[in-house]
Amino acid sequence: MWTDIVYAVGDLFTVLFVFFEVIQNYFNDLLLLTGFVGFAYWMYVQHNFSKKANVPSEVGDRGFEGWYKDENKQIK
Repeated sequence: MWTDIVYAVGDLFTVLFVFFEVIQNYFNDLLLLTGFVGFAYWMYVQHNFSKKANVPSEVGDRGFEGWYKDENKQIK
């Protein structure tokens, strides 16, 4: 009796997980590709933000010292 129940549960799981055999790693590959594309887009957006900024981005840049104290300088 218990053997039949255990085998029935095993058969149920075998049928339920056939879906995962079909998709295999395609879903993981899709997520990985989406992550890389999203990262590339975000870097593009950050590059455009950096070009529009009117504050120095490096400590060694001219005008770095005290840029935040001037009233007419602000991040746009």
